[in-house]
Amino acid sequence: MLYPLEDIKVVDLSRVLAGPYCTMLLGDLGADIIKIEPPGGDESRKYGPPFIGGESYYFMSLNRNKKSIVLDLKSRDGVEVLERLVEKADVVVENFRPGVTKKLGIDYLMLKKLNSSLIYCSITGFGQTGPYAQRPGYDIVAYAMGGMMSITGEPDQPPVKPGVPVADIGSGMF
Repeated sequence: MLYPLEDIKVVDLSRVLAGPYCTMLLGDLGADIIKIEPPGGDESRKYGPPFIGGESYYFMSLNRNKKSIVLDLKSRDGVEVLERLVEKADVVVENFRPGVTKKLGIDYLMLKKLNSSLIYCSITGFGQTGPYAQRPGYDIVAYAMGGMMSITGEPDQPPVKPGVPVADIGSGMF
């Protein structure tokens, strides 16, 4: 069976939900995904329950169809391995806070020097620049700021977080 993205190589530097959901979809469409995890692993490996065979169902469902390696991107050796992966990649997906990739030396401008045809996707709550750029971009923040929490729950009760993280899923999807 042919998949539409089977010749695409993706380096996944993302974590938690929006980024891993994005790369999960690319993997479902046949892309070869290399997930980079920090020493100690992606924090969502600990999310649960449920755990199945000692593994977080949350982590495993969002990271299916991926190969995973641990790299310390705060070390020169870790960055060198990442650079070799990027040289052969088509896409990089990251969801670090603005400024983190530049500090690590793995921002768009640095990686584009290694691979001029690279597509670089950065998922943030409020973009790379602007007055809110440094604010955390979690799903619940978008609900609160957008007013969604004011229309969920019971009348005359405090706001309620929706049960489905639609902002993160939508971010990863689109």
